[in-house]
Amino acid sequence: MKNSMTWAEWKLLLRSKKIIVPLIAILFIPVLYAGMFLWAFWNPYANMSDLPVAIVDLDNGAEMDGKQLALGKELTDKLIDSKQFDFKKVSKSDAENGLENEDYYVVIEIPENFSEHATTLLDDEPEKLTIVYKPNEGFNFLSAQIGETAMDRIRAEVNEQVASTYAEKLFDSITEMGDGFGEAADGAGELHDGAAKLSSGADELKGYLETLASSTITLADGSQKLAQGANDAAKGANELNKGLGTLSQGSKDLLAGAQKASAGAGGLKDGIAGYTEGVGQLTASYGQMGQKEQEFNAAVGTLKEKSGQLNGAAGQLSGAAGNLTAGIEGLSTQLAPVLAELSEEQQTAIKETLGQLKQGSAELSGGMKELSAGTASMAAGTTDLNGAAGQLSGAHSQGLAGLEKLNGSSSQLLEGANALASGNDTLVAGLKQFSEGVIAAQKGSSDLATGLTSLTEGTGTLQTGTETLASKSQELAKGSATIADGIVELDEGTLTLQEKLAEANGTASEVNPTDKTYGMVGAPVDVEKDGINQVPNYGTGFAPYFLSLGLFVGALLLSIVFPLVEPAIKPTGAFGWFTSKVSVLAIVGLLQALIAAGVVKFALGMETVNTPLFVLTAIITSYTFIALVQMCVSILSDAGRFVAILVLILQLTTSAGTFPLELIPAPLQIFNTLLPMTYSVQAFKAAISTGNMSFLWMNNGILIGFMVAFLAITFGYFALLYKKRYSKETVEA
Repeated sequence: MKNSMTWAEWKLLLRSKKIIVPLIAILFIPVLYAGMFLWAFWNPYANMSDLPVAIVDLDNGAEMDGKQLALGKELTDKLIDSKQFDFKKVSKSDAENGLENEDYYVVIEIPENFSEHATTLLDDEPEKLTIVYKPNEGFNFLSAQIGETAMDRIRAEVNEQVASTYAEKLFDSITEMGDGFGEAADGAGELHDGAAKLSSGADELKGYLETLASSTITLADGSQKLAQGANDAAKGANELNKGLGTLSQGSKDLLAGAQKASAGAGGLKDGIAGYTEGVGQLTASYGQMGQKEQEFNAAVGTLKEKSGQLNGAAGQLSGAAGNLTAGIEGLSTQLAPVLAELSEEQQTAIKETLGQLKQGSAELSGGMKELSAGTASMAAGTTDLNGAAGQLSGAHSQGLAGLEKLNGSSSQLLEGANALASGNDTLVAGLKQFSEGVIAAQKGSSDLATGLTSLTEGTGTLQTGTETLASKSQELAKGSATIADGIVELDEGTLTLQEKLAEANGTASEVNPTDKTYGMVGAPVDVEKDGINQVPNYGTGFAPYFLSLGLFVGALLLSIVFPLVEPAIKPTGAFGWFTSKVSVLAIVGLLQALIAAGVVKFALGMETVNTPLFVLTAIITSYTFIALVQMCVSILSDAGRFVAILVLILQLTTSAGTFPLELIPAPLQIFNTLLPMTYSVQAFKAAISTGNMSFLWMNNGILIGFMVAFLAITFGYFALLYKKRYSKETVEA
């Protein structure tokens, strides 16, 4: 049964042009995807010479040690000759317009001060050389990235060129320094001769200084005695000046006290006169106050009388308020029978009115009682006020009598104050003359003390100077001996200096730099690339990714032209039904893999470490993807293709076929180990570039595991579908 269903499937396939023609076309889908992509990106750097790049040279040049520098022009010529890009030398405006109009991918601008900055290396604030790089990233982002790589190379070339220029200058300076060493050696010889003469003169100076040291000792002894006498005289003068200073200060204090006493007597005189005048005014005021007090006492008597009358009236009002309250109570009692005959609303209104009258009369009675109490208190207060006014009037009368007596004795006090002020003025005049005499005496003694102090200081300085002269002359004599010894050493040192400078001259003369020497200083380090598993071009590096993509797309399109579930004839069993479909898919998958691998390997010329395993990996990858698509479409029909496309999108972003896995977002990295394209890319890399066979078989094993799982699930679906559709028909038959 199995063979009959398989033969029927193939028979239907071969006879139906609607199926066989699209199926043959699908065989080339993987190679179209993988081959076209890889062909397009096989080695894009090989065509970089066709990439238009504008160069704008604005450099004005500069002069360095008499030589003209034109680094901008040299750099422009080198770049054009290198043919690294399609360099075009244009003006700044043409470059900007070309960049805007997408005529150029990149503009390289060399500024006006390019060469000038190259001459500032030895300045206090050296300026770096700047190259302006202007990419049009919106036009093509990758061209901008390639341009940045090229700019790194250009910068290295400029650095080498500038460093070589400075190296040439450095070696020229070394040559000049060698000549200077020769001249310095000749000068050192002359210095040696002079040092010999200086040594002879130093011996004579040593003898003279020893004689001077012995003579200064006698001078030091005499100056010491002179200093002692001057010091004693200065002490006596200072004591005299101190006593006169004390006397002068006392006379000043006495004069100041007398002046204060005189001023105080004058003030006392003026104060007593003012006091006398004030006593007279106070006496007159007390007389007026007595008159006003009498008027006040009369007013207080009247207030007392009226407060008594007010208190009587308040008592009468309080009694009337009580009578009013009693009358309202009687009225309320008499109206009770009348109210009984009225309506309920009228009774309520009259009762409320009576209640308000009762409340008002009660409040009026209480207020009248408080008013009566207040007027009583007021009457008592006015009685007390009347008594106090009488007492105040008596006290004012006594005060007025005392003031009149005081006013009579003030004239005697004024005469005594006048006599005291006159005596104090006479005392001040005498003390002023005495103070002036003391001040004059103090000034003379102060001048004497100052002069003697200066003499003492001078003799002290003389003594110190002579002692220092004696001490230093001895030290100078000893130093002259040291100088003599040092000059001998100087003579020997100048001889050594002459010999070493001659050697340095010979060494510097041996330096003979060449262009290679300058180049070595400008670029002393070369980088050699010594990697493993070398990938010759972009196509080889992207082949694992694009081959996996092409084979998956081929499997996806295969599900469109070939019915993955619908049988060619009525199934007699689930396994035969499943096998008939798988046999077609296996042949198509094999042919897809062979065509794709063959074109990439032989048509594009891709190098592989192990070609047979490369082809085997392509077959396993093709079968795994076909099994995945068959499972999705068989179970979910058209929705299964949508699921397969989602799986393809996830695989393209998480398989690490382009960027390393660590560079993609962390949430997407989760899908890396869950999807088969990850392992197909890794297996292809091992077969094409790395040659790691254990790694290759591990990834192919995982792919085979995916394939077996997908086929098992698909077979399970066929078994369920067969049982649901055809099992009842088979039993009935």
